[in-house]
Amino acid sequence: MTQQSESTTSTSTPTEDTDAPPAPAPLSAPRPPLAEPRPLAERRVWPRAFHDRLTAPLPGLGAVARFAREGAVRPGREGLADIPRVPFAPGPLPRVDARTIAVTWAGHASWVVRIGGLTVLTDPVWSRRILGTPARITPVGVAWTALPRIDAVVISHNHYDHLDAPTLRRLPRDTPVFVPAGLAGWFHRRRFTRVTELDWWEAAELHGTRFDFVPAHHWSKRTLTDTCRTLWGGWVLTAPDGGRVYFAGDTGYGHWFTRIGRRHPGIDLALLPIGAYDPRWWLRDVHCDPEEAVRAAQDLGARRMAPMHWGTFVLSAEPVLEPLTRVRAAWERAGLPREHLWDLPVGASRVLE
Repeated sequence: MTQQSESTTSTSTPTEDTDAPPAPAPLSAPRPPLAEPRPLAERRVWPRAFHDRLTAPLPGLGAVARFAREGAVRPGREGLADIPRVPFAPGPLPRVDARTIAVTWAGHASWVVRIGGLTVLTDPVWSRRILGTPARITPVGVAWTALPRIDAVVISHNHYDHLDAPTLRRLPRDTPVFVPAGLAGWFHRRRFTRVTELDWWEAAELHGTRFDFVPAHHWSKRTLTDTCRTLWGGWVLTAPDGGRVYFAGDTGYGHWFTRIGRRHPGIDLALLPIGAYDPRWWLRDVHCDPEEAVRAAQDLGARRMAPMHWGTFVLSAEPVLEPLTRVRAAWERAGLPREHLWDLPVGASRVLE
């Protein structure tokens, strides 16, 4: 990272090598230092694109042609028949204090995270429909009117099922928003005034809680001409007392999880995607399947895992309930404590004292 001035930085090279998975670090290896928090809402200059951050090539014409011949974007009739059985159990948001971590799953990748006395929304999508996708199959788990004041929003990347303009229009324009490199302009055009964009391994701080932006195995695109023009990643939220939540956003499985866990040890809860993985040959590089999500939680060293990114929008061909049954089986096979798998119904909450 080359700093050009206090308010203008950046090249497309992150502070760690992105070209290949590293050799396993010895157990005695020192933990990489955390970055000093950057100023909130600073203006940044970024490269024109982030193609060099891809961990796998995007599909070429051959793969697109194969998908046109073989691919399926929706489950069969039997898989769709499970829609009424998707767990849905909305309830009131739990009462919390500054020493409590609580999460409520609103559906898909949208969580209400209470940490360090803050209320943070992740990838908020309260819309019934998103562009190019059938309407959601479960209602939003938390009514917008039931939300407390939102202290911050984190965005993982710019795909429509994670960056939803109609939902974000409901927020006050002075809401602090934390976004990947290159995405601040999208918010500025919508008159948001407190937008902090970060590169991988960078951080900012709000009222004592750290927001660290970390890598993911994914990509970005919102229009026909902006492929990989903005970055993608996940977030590690760390409370002043050390409580820590990792929000993966959208990601395939790979070497980044081990690196994130080394840099951010003691993750109390990992919010990890388990759906939108079939056909596997098409989606493997960008979406974890349930077994890979369990491996990712272990690589991270996370004490608990909460699955997400399933049971809300039908984005791919696996049966609707299959992600849930497979993640439970994978968790059991791994010999992990059942109570540490927070497989919540849409709308449900869990509290970590």
